[in-house]
Amino acid sequence: MYVGIDVGTSTVKAAAFDAEGRELAVASRPVRLTLHGGFVEQDMEEMYGAVVAVLAEVTSRVPEPIELAGLTGQGDGVWLLDAEGHPVRPAASWMDGRAHELVDRWLADGTFEAVFRRTGSAMFPGCPGPLLAWLDSHEPKALDAAKAALYCKDMVFQRLTGAGPTTDVSDASMPFLDPRTRTYDNGVVELLGLTHRRGLLAPVSDPIATAHTLGEGLPPGTRIANGPYDLPACALGAGVTSPGDGLLIVGTCLASLVATTDLDLTGEPAGLYINTDRPGHWLRAMPAMVGTAALDWVLSTTGVRHEEVDGLLAETPPGAHGVRVLPYFAPSGERAPFVEPRLRAELTGVSLESTPADLIRATCEGIGYAARHCLQAAGLTGTLAVCGGGTRSPAWMRLLADVLGRPLRVVEGEVGARGAVLAAAERYGVVLDAEVWTRPTAVVEPDPGRAAYYAKGYEEHLARLTEARGRARRI
Repeated sequence: MYVGIDVGTSTVKAAAFDAEGRELAVASRPVRLTLHGGFVEQDMEEMYGAVVAVLAEVTSRVPEPIELAGLTGQGDGVWLLDAEGHPVRPAASWMDGRAHELVDRWLADGTFEAVFRRTGSAMFPGCPGPLLAWLDSHEPKALDAAKAALYCKDMVFQRLTGAGPTTDVSDASMPFLDPRTRTYDNGVVELLGLTHRRGLLAPVSDPIATAHTLGEGLPPGTRIANGPYDLPACALGAGVTSPGDGLLIVGTCLASLVATTDLDLTGEPAGLYINTDRPGHWLRAMPAMVGTAALDWVLSTTGVRHEEVDGLLAETPPGAHGVRVLPYFAPSGERAPFVEPRLRAELTGVSLESTPADLIRATCEGIGYAARHCLQAAGLTGTLAVCGGGTRSPAWMRLLADVLGRPLRVVEGEVGARGAVLAAAERYGVVLDAEVWTRPTAVVEPDPGRAAYYAKGYEEHLARLTEARGRARRI
């Protein structure tokens, strides 16, 4: 049996697989996000407790020997631990917006672009650079008390194994790692005014770190590997490794990834280059801030249940009777395929005749347009896989194929956990058939007529977005 652990933003999951990649059991626990005044934080003890609980559940349901375990989880944010591995303060999430003024300043004075030209990372308020700089100005005692500024999965790895603080080349990609040398760029640390905090950056394990568990959740002595974080783990789990092929993750975050061997640090600074386990191979990532969270907000506001979505999408035609949604709902604005900290969602074309079905279809279409924008910027030329919670809606997948104008290789199940196991197996020299493990569940073809309609709609979306970005800059 192989166990994958995925420590997500709103849900912690563990999945057990057999040697052919079939899911034997899945356990999950919800975890809370605390939102207040642009701050988005999480309780590390709650997160770790959820990890232990889901592991205990999975291993009790499938009482077989564990060959190995792989760990992945949400990226970015700042997770401060002291010398004993205890939390110094609540974790600042990747969704956090407190550092938006710093990002605004760095956008204006050239720091933002200078960092991108060195590392391929377009900073946003919830990434470690701005958050550490904000904490250094506003909560210096928290940084003084910390031994390391880690990422979510790194905290879990340290607690499960007792190993010292460490991270991997994928998580460290934003914003301090030089993608060519796969080591920290001290010039970037200096640009952000953090040279005196350089010691908080965890050592980078390349390849990913391995250790044996202490006995919480998993039997003591279980082999476990730390990383990569959830975006590249999903790419592995979906079989996206050939240059030009892409992955769209329709989850809380709408993430677009394209495998590449071309490191291009020119053009508009946006997204990031994620280092993979193969030097010279990257994932060009355009992780937009809001995916299913935008639809969740509309469903909550309209009082519609998730299981009603497919039926409602069939009630209104493409174009949603003129209702349009720019789906930029995150309190920290947008980070891909552009950075606009003050951008907010806009709903237009709404009247007394508009129905919940119109609002829901328009939101799904808006998310699709945002995904198309990200995939185009990331350089998609090959096949496209799609995974995440949004794949549970067949109607949304058909709509998404039409909006994107291309076939979708739908990969269902715990794709991130699957990728974490594949990464761990590679690290330990355990042979698994990746082609079998990553086989798509279905392929959804676009309708030519609707695809042509949405091609025009996409151009209109870009025009509305340009106007909205202009308004955001005047705030």
